[in-house]
Amino acid sequence: MRTDKIGKLKVKRWQEFWVTTFWRYPNRLFALKTAIAMAVLVIPFVALDLSFIGVTLGLGALAGALSETDDHPKGRIKALILNLFSFAISSASVELLRPFPILFGVGLVGSTLTFIILGGLGERYRGVTFGALLVAIYTMLGSDISPEWYWQPLLLPAGALCYGILSLLLLISRPWRLLEEQLALGFENLSLYMKEKSKLFPSEAKVQEKLINSLSMQNIQVINSLESCKNVLNSYADALDDQNMLRPYLHQFLLLQSLHERAASSHERYDLLSKDSDNHEMLEGLGQLLLQLSQACHQLSKSLLTGTAYQHPISLKWTIAALDDQIKKQLSNHETNNLSLLLKNLTQSHISLQNLNYNVETGLLPRVDRDSRSLWERFTEQLNWEHPRLRYAIRLSTCFLIGYILLKCFNIEKGDWILLTSLFVCQPSYSETRRRLFQRILGTLSGVVAGVLIVQILPTKAGQTLLMLMAAYAFFVWLRKNYAVSVVFVTIFVIAAFNLIAGKGLIVMGPRIMDTIIGSVLAIAVVRFLWPDWQHKHLPNLLTKALEKNKVYFSSILKEHREHQVDDLNYRIARHRAHQADNALVLAWKSMKLEPRKQQKFQKHAFSLTYLNHALLSYLSALGAHKNTADYINKEQGEMYLRIENVLDRAVRALKENEPCDSSIGLHDFLNELSILLTTCEKGVERQKLVLLYNIAEVSEQMLQEASLITKEK
Repeated sequence: MRTDKIGKLKVKRWQEFWVTTFWRYPNRLFALKTAIAMAVLVIPFVALDLSFIGVTLGLGALAGALSETDDHPKGRIKALILNLFSFAISSASVELLRPFPILFGVGLVGSTLTFIILGGLGERYRGVTFGALLVAIYTMLGSDISPEWYWQPLLLPAGALCYGILSLLLLISRPWRLLEEQLALGFENLSLYMKEKSKLFPSEAKVQEKLINSLSMQNIQVINSLESCKNVLNSYADALDDQNMLRPYLHQFLLLQSLHERAASSHERYDLLSKDSDNHEMLEGLGQLLLQLSQACHQLSKSLLTGTAYQHPISLKWTIAALDDQIKKQLSNHETNNLSLLLKNLTQSHISLQNLNYNVETGLLPRVDRDSRSLWERFTEQLNWEHPRLRYAIRLSTCFLIGYILLKCFNIEKGDWILLTSLFVCQPSYSETRRRLFQRILGTLSGVVAGVLIVQILPTKAGQTLLMLMAAYAFFVWLRKNYAVSVVFVTIFVIAAFNLIAGKGLIVMGPRIMDTIIGSVLAIAVVRFLWPDWQHKHLPNLLTKALEKNKVYFSSILKEHREHQVDDLNYRIARHRAHQADNALVLAWKSMKLEPRKQQKFQKHAFSLTYLNHALLSYLSALGAHKNTADYINKEQGEMYLRIENVLDRAVRALKENEPCDSSIGLHDFLNELSILLTTCEKGVERQKLVLLYNIAEVSEQMLQEASLITKEK
């Protein structure tokens, strides 16, 4: 009996260790899965003194893991078949054409162009095509030591197949795991957004600009998470016959969207709120409430990953009750700003989280936006000179061609690494390529130093195998978090792999460093001089798109308030696209700062537009948060909102036709009218409504002024 209890206790402890160490962290689980697949493939062959076979199979597993996409098990099977087919064709082509340099060069350029364009068809194809390019370069690296030409075309896909089967079996055992991971990541990113925003309540003016910039970057992570959740939901919807099985996850997705809208909302200017000393106690309470909501989202994320029931924090109810008492005291003092709308907004987030599982199994099944274009339409859309993916395909092909010519003309030792480096460093934009360049070089140098030291400690085959597997695990843990750190571990992986195959791991590190530098410089040079897409060229179009999407979002809010539609899919699409347009502006401004100084035109305008557009979107989110409140917008305010909507509509049409947004379509007179109304309005809820209306009009006017300056300077 005692033995049974000890056994059960050990099992329980092991389960707790598994959940808290791996199952709770998707990156670690992904890395462990890959390391196990590689270990199963590598260890037996190294033990039999067949290191080339083992390491090549391991590289195939690594390529398979890098090309894996988030998909329903049925979709994973299709992707795995595509992977195996493309890996075999890619590897065999390299082996067969390698003796014929001219044919090889033509094939290299042609296949790169084809794979990159095919990758634009969707996430599933993007992963497969990247893996095919990676396998082609792996084959180039191993062709000199391969016993026969057909070994690598067989071993690399076989390694990918072994990894794919392991990954598929794990997914089949927990088929909803992908959805849970994506939703958990979304709630975790939202938690970080709320935590950062809580610092604004209250805050000094000098730190607010920095905080708002940080929020705009964190907002990109939230929107990207929402996009990933949508794609995985659509993948599952396509594979399932009974759509009701998705109902709990669809409701969680809608909850995430709703919480984000409320978290992103701003009712008033933070600088003015914080300046008012009467507001400080209330603002500190609101900041604490937002921080507790952040912790609640973190707990929900954790519960989704661990499979435990979500426990809503009791402290939220107490904090809201205390703030509500403070609001009631404010009502008796008309000289104090009333912040009840802010509290109501955050209280609704608390209620939504508290009622997470309420009425999930009943009611209308929520719908999710999807890309309705056919594969052919997506393919032909990219065959446009202005399309960024076509330009990226041409740049990467050029990198490969120049790199191949260099290694042939100068007989560069291990020159194939030039192409491998170019594949990872060359990105669609100059700023991202420049960032990758420094990360790749720094990571390689650090990896060589660390690898040389570790190899001295583990000189045996068993030690080298252990080092290679540990480096592979660490590489995948860091891959999605910090690229520079992941490069350190992949460099150590290469040292161990070459030591196992030929006992030359340290010898090849000198050429590897040189090839890394050549490949990185080649990538940045091609992106710099071959049809560079400087951000100032895109800014006018990004501005027009941001204003247009905000206008559509604004119109959708007003329509939802009037009609109270049961299915708000169009509203959610409008809101999501407005945030995507805002993210594009933020990224353009961030990218511009990394571009050559003479190309940083409109930089001040870019900063102003980023700041103003994010502010406008925040005010619109506040309006959207109250869209279902029946008496929120009265008839007079409704007419005022329509005036702003009409001005934005005319401004968007003017920008599309390359006409200046002059003062004739501005909001100057309207703002004067609102100012007069605000001076005669007592402090309270109605005044807060007018303040929000004024802020929307004021920021819209400021954006139109910036737009006018850009159209004049363009």
